[in-house]
Amino acid sequence: MGDGIRPGSSQTVRMRSAGFLSARQRRLAWLGFLLAAFQAPMAAKIIDDASWLFAAVVAAVVATVILLDDAQRRRPEPIE
Repeated sequence: MGDGIRPGSSQTVRMRSAGFLSARQRRLAWLGFLLAAFQAPMAAKIIDDASWLFAAVVAAVVATVILLDDAQRRRPEPIE
């Protein structure tokens, strides 16, 4: 203790790596996903054509982006 070396000084806390979406973009992506996911079944009941499929595809694409961002955030940082 008295030799100038603090205990645990060799251990550093690393911050979680950021994904490619900012926090605001991530919130907007979740909002867009929820809106598209709820709009698709309602449109399928109201409209007779298959235009509801577009909302389902948009929801799937946005969900994929959110999952990819989450996977990148959880990826461990390489040790230097």
